[in-house]
Amino acid sequence: MQIHVVQRGDTLWQLAQRYGVSINQIAAVNQLQNRSELVIGEALIIPSGNRQYTVRPGDNLWLIARKFGVSVQDIMRANRITNPSMIYPGQLLIIPEKAKPTIDVNAFSIDFSEAGAQEVRDVGRYLTYVSPFAYRMKDDGSLEMINDNAMIQAAITNHVVPMMAITNFSATETGSQLAHTILSDTALQDRLLTSIIQTMRTKRYRGLNIDFENVLPNDRENYNQFLRRAVSRLHAEGYFVSSSLAPKTSGTQQGLLYEAHDYPAHGEILDFVVLMTYEWGYRFGPPQAISPLNQIRAVLDYAVTVIPREKIMMGFQVYARDWLVPHVQGREAETFSMQEAIRRAVRHHAVIHYDQRTQSPYFRYTDEQGRGHEVWFEDARSAQAKFNLVKEYHLRGISYWVLGYPFPQNWALLEDNFHIRKL
Repeated sequence: MQIHVVQRGDTLWQLAQRYGVSINQIAAVNQLQNRSELVIGEALIIPSGNRQYTVRPGDNLWLIARKFGVSVQDIMRANRITNPSMIYPGQLLIIPEKAKPTIDVNAFSIDFSEAGAQEVRDVGRYLTYVSPFAYRMKDDGSLEMINDNAMIQAAITNHVVPMMAITNFSATETGSQLAHTILSDTALQDRLLTSIIQTMRTKRYRGLNIDFENVLPNDRENYNQFLRRAVSRLHAEGYFVSSSLAPKTSGTQQGLLYEAHDYPAHGEILDFVVLMTYEWGYRFGPPQAISPLNQIRAVLDYAVTVIPREKIMMGFQVYARDWLVPHVQGREAETFSMQEAIRRAVRHHAVIHYDQRTQSPYFRYTDEQGRGHEVWFEDARSAQAKFNLVKEYHLRGISYWVLGYPFPQNWALLEDNFHIRKL
């Protein structure tokens, strides 16, 4: 795949001619709904077709290799070139397939309906795990059940491993006291783990993700001990155990979200961890990138010093947000899909900008009522930048939050960059 950023005057016909592919191919891979209206600044992925390239004036092998993500040596071998400087305009080169690392891919889902199950069927080929979110624990050690049967069946049918997710919080409660109640009582922990194992057996789960948030700082060691107890019980039953961690940049970071999340302990105890590297652009906060690359990098810089890289899954959000501006603290932004973000840019004749520091696209527009809006979303460029981070840090993989927001470019680029591990 190549990425083309739309310039003023670009048309699909021109792009098809330039890149040697059909209009239908470009429209299909980007799922363009209106082929006649491209947005200035919009990033399109261009399928590579038969992996051939015609040398243009000014080209050299280094530029061509960089364009396709392969090495100069690979191009030379594929075309039996002995002198890298001896290429000429009009020469047809075979571009070899680039080497791709193998990673795990997880996706959380909060839609347990048939629509949620269909989403798993639609993207199942790109997933190692899927995690219906979530079973909430009760203060007596039991679980609040969810009707996830359709999603689990869709996962199994598509060779995706169902991963059970448990949590302590809800839309109306932080869960701090509930976590304290469980983490301070080993009898309640045993009851909770028994409930988890029974549910996993009944519903054909193969692993567990523990997402305890807002845990009181004084419960940090109790949380670690619970993880050890969970691993001991679940490993004996043949299940893997993971956790979801707040995005910390140091071991001394303060705050209710961070202090009880002991990165070194989770890395040592568990099979893998999910770093929740998203939600900087919080729906009740000011407009900004939701998964800014500079912030993710800062988290990874710390995480890889205390957690084995092969145990780290980097979080990636797959939704867009639209804030009214000027922002009023506490006013909720609207959340929707990347496809809707592009539709709004088309409808309001917006120009898409790309913030280099966060590696995130955004645009502004004025609605029919005269109100200003600022939209931050993801596109092919920002997705590719995140995939490059996974490669750079040699991570276990990627965990998406959350299914239900179509983002076709992401899945096409994911497959172009990685082999997806199937268990």
